[in-house]
Parts: sequence; structure tokens; C-alpha cells
Amino acid sequence: MTTSTLKVLVTGGTSGLGRAMAAALATAGATVALTGRSAAHAAAVAAELPGAAGIELDVREESSVTRAVEQAWSQLGGIDMLVNNAGIGMRTVSPRFITHPQGFWEVPADGFRAVIETNLTGYFLVAREVTPRMLATGSGRIVNISVNYSTMHRAGFVPYGPSRAGSEALSRIMAADLRDTGITVNLLLPGGGTVTGMLPPSAVREGHRFLDPAVMGPPIVWLASDEAAGVHDERIIAAEFDTWLRDRKASQ
Repeated sequence: MTTSTLKVLVTGGTSGLGRAMAAALATAGATVALTGRSAAHAAAVAAELPGAAGIELDVREESSVTRAVEQAWSQLGGIDMLVNNAGIGMRTVSPRFITHPQGFWEVPADGFRAVIETNLTGYFLVAREVTPRMLATGSGRIVNISVNYSTMHRAGFVPYGPSRAGSEALSRIMAADLRDTGITVNLLLPGGGTVTGMLPPSAVREGHRFLDPAVMGPPIVWLASDEAAGVHDERIIAAEFDTWLRDRKASQ
């Protein structure tokens, strides 16, 4: 199966990293379904990409996940690859988190739950819905999006850091559970802060250096390729992808 025949579901595909990955995959020839909490917004973004479909999905809600996966499966004619990307950032609990970090004891409980439910429980719910379908077909690929380790222990990063640390642990266990099943599981992260809606506008204005979300394009397209068919339980840093791939080929 080549990238040009792959059917891919990208959660959180209406902006930021998700939109960049959906665009790269669609441009490479994959058939893409991207999701967002707004059906209208998801449809509008999908209309800008060749052959893409937009689907409403709130990853926190089991019924929404069931409905969206069924819709994607039906519209695409199956799902060969899941890109678990939907997430919310620190801005939801601390709008000035970069310049004015707050202690964990200052984080509202509702804000903590919202981030964990989106960034961690959401990955679990979507993967739980998609995996049995992949198992029934005997193949599939799951890519879980993560962040730098530093984010997971940086002061002022509750609850975002714990949510991403949890998603990494979840991904590794998913990979262990699915070893030798024909379904691969890998982690992909940018390798630095990226210019997305998760950042406060002031951070961009003040000249901080951030990666373009397009950095995710080459590795996600490669992970969808025939060359990556047997790649399993890897943690790939997009900003270092060329070096990682060169070293991988040299060691084979």
C-alpha cells in the first residue's frame, strides 16, 4: 500500500499541527478525513485540501468518537492510519503561561480535567474505537502526536505537561499491546514550540523562536509510506527527521 492509496484519519485537523499534517498527507495523495469540534469549520478546512473530508468530533465524548469514526470509515472506505493529534494547550487554563507561569495549586480543577480529557483520554477513546477495526483487517498505523520531554516537567505546565507525559506512556503501552498484530504505533513530535493557536499571541509578537507547523509534513508522509510499513514503537522528532532517517538507513 502506498501513500497515494492510504486512508487517513487526522484528529484536530483544522489548525496547527493537525492541519499541516492533513495538508501534507493529502498533497502526497492520501485520502484524508480531518476532524474538529465544529462541523462547519472542519468542512471548510477540508475543502481546501485535495479529496479531503471534514468531520465533527469532540474527542472527550464517547458517543462523538463512535459516530465520527463510523463516518470516517464509511466515507473513506476504511481507515489505514490514525493520527491522534487533537489537543488543547496551556492557554485554556493560563492565558499568560509563558511570561507568568502559575503553580499547580492555582490551576482550576475544571481546567485540569478539560486538558487531560482532551489530550490523554481523547487519544485513548479514538484509538480504542479505531483499533478493533484495524485488527479485523489485519493491518493499520497509529501515530500519536507528543511534545518535548522538557514540557513534561517544566514549572507552570500543569496540566499540559502531565497530559502529554500520559499520552507518551499510553502510546508505548499501545505499541506493546499491538506488537506482532500488523498494526504499528509510533510517536511524532515537532522538536520545539510551534506557531499554533496554543500559543499566546504575545509570545509570537515578542520574537520568540518557534517552528513552523509544516515541519510535521515530511515525517508524517514518510510514516504513511511503504518504507515505514514495519516501523514500530519509535519516537520521531520532526525537526531532526532527516538526521534520524539517515541514521536509520545507515544502521540497516
